[in-house]
Amino acid sequence: MQPLNIAIVHPNLGIGGAERLVVDTALALQSRGHRVHIYTLHHDASHSFAETRDGTLDVRVVSSWFPTSVFGRMRILCTTLQAQSLARRVAGDHTQYDVVFVDIVSAAIPLLKYAQAHILFYCHFPDLLLAPHSTLAQRVYRAPFDLIERMTTGEADRVVVNSRFTQETFRRVFPTLPMPRVVHPALNCAAYDTLPRMEDPAIHVLRTPRRVVLSINRFERKKAVVLAIDAVAQLPRDVCLVVAGGWDPLVPENTEHLIELNAHARALGLSTRTIAPRNSGALALLPLDHYRVPTFIDSDVLPDVDVLFVPS
Repeated sequence: MQPLNIAIVHPNLGIGGAERLVVDTALALQSRGHRVHIYTLHHDASHSFAETRDGTLDVRVVSSWFPTSVFGRMRILCTTLQAQSLARRVAGDHTQYDVVFVDIVSAAIPLLKYAQAHILFYCHFPDLLLAPHSTLAQRVYRAPFDLIERMTTGEADRVVVNSRFTQETFRRVFPTLPMPRVVHPALNCAAYDTLPRMEDPAIHVLRTPRRVVLSINRFERKKAVVLAIDAVAQLPRDVCLVVAGGWDPLVPENTEHLIELNAHARALGLSTRTIAPRNSGALALLPLDHYRVPTFIDSDVLPDVDVLFVPS
């Protein structure tokens, strides 16, 4: 097969499941001989996967004048404008792409078509179902963006989704569009070829005679981690819930929700701790009794803790 020029468009190349998908997809395509360029609006070398900063992947950061929100509001408007900025850069690039892999809001698709490439839209979940519509003001505000999503999703040459659940949800939300194909996120099996070192201090911290329940999600309200905390509160105290996942100081909700989860667990009578790297902004934003630095954490921290938060 002739090598293709492929552009991957993703808004924020930090650490998370969607970002891991982008990285592993790019690595897989490169291993097949294709030329891959990743376009993003934000890439922090201190909070990203190694392949995006060690030269393995070609990451192109596009500057945008649009903020992520206006005083914590109008996020979808800002996201849409940022997506347009990113799409303009890709469409105006001197490289002629064969395929553009879109992992961003669908509003960018019409502009990306000017790149004269095949557009593949990866739908994690319809955005209009993730936004609140409980009040009249929310419904009025969301109406044009929901309409834009319905109109632009079908502009892609091919839409794929990440699970059968999302496929069925997509069918309900967009009944006039063709049924998307399910493409499960890639798994880099080579990353598991080497066993972890049991003497690693990071692993030693997590040793406990308790039964451990692990939750890996971003610190976002829509992940409903509060349900796991509620469940643990109903169990015997020989269980420890470890809540680990993506935490970005540039995303206000991550900070707010981490504090909310701490407060909710303590309100249920559960003891909590938060451990994070020394340079993590999470430590500066939490009350002092909520965290310890992993390097100096006691080896018996888990037996005495009901819920352990590990933002990364």
